[in-house]
Amino acid sequence: MTIREAYVEASSFLAEQGVGESGSCAELLLQHLLGWSRTELFLRWQEQLPLELADAWSQLISRKAAGEPVQYITGKQEFYGLPFAVNGAVLIPRPETELLVETILHEGSRLFPQAAPLLADVGTGSGAIPVTIAHARPAWRVYSSDISAPALEVARANAQRHGVAERVTLLEGDLLEPYLVRRLAPDIVVSNPPYIPDSDVPALQPEVRLYEPHTALVGGPDGLDLYRRLIAQLPLLPHLPTLVGLEVGIRQAEDVAAMLRSCAEWDTIRFVPDLAGINRHVIAIREKR
Repeated sequence: MTIREAYVEASSFLAEQGVGESGSCAELLLQHLLGWSRTELFLRWQEQLPLELADAWSQLISRKAAGEPVQYITGKQEFYGLPFAVNGAVLIPRPETELLVETILHEGSRLFPQAAPLLADVGTGSGAIPVTIAHARPAWRVYSSDISAPALEVARANAQRHGVAERVTLLEGDLLEPYLVRRLAPDIVVSNPPYIPDSDVPALQPEVRLYEPHTALVGGPDGLDLYRRLIAQLPLLPHLPTLVGLEVGIRQAEDVAAMLRSCAEWDTIRFVPDLAGINRHVIAIREKR
């Protein structure tokens, strides 16, 4: 069959299996199989699909039909314009987290225009947040921690891929404990912790519920367990951070802001909405004097 015929057959089959955006999935899997860009795929649309790739193509479609995320099948996801390797040890980076990175880059540059702030990322996962920040701000000192050793390996590979391995220090441990043990004093703390309430797990899309790591998704009965622990650790640092940025779940922003207010005095606590208008990030700032 031609490549176009393979696409049409696969997208129809995936749609019958209840896969959302079946056409886009088939297209991405074809690009992955052939090693082509989207433009090249369409330019060579009428070529024959190589017979030696037929079995591999069938396996890719079967994995997608079973619910596996395309990003885990292809092993990659773009974030803030950079390609990141991903696997089942880490969450797939989401577009809304790009807004958190953008806010941290903007506010960090405003608060530290001539300095090299120390940034602590908590829960590195694939390394999308710290690697992107280190790539965008070469002068910043970037640290990142995770309780998962396999996740740290993925983050390390992504840091190497983007040429920032020497500037992103990876630490294994729970929340801010690796920083407290080392008496590190971050000027900026950023985190996208697990925030899905336990009771919401059964309703998650199968792609998320069955394939993404629950330790990086689920945050206790109300989804706020990790925020309570993380925010309680902030005053234990050698000095309180100047800037804190936290991604949160739906209807969690006010609760997390209240935790921050009870933890310390801030000049500003504000919310950053995502593209759907949901208050997705809580930003706390202590203006430098």
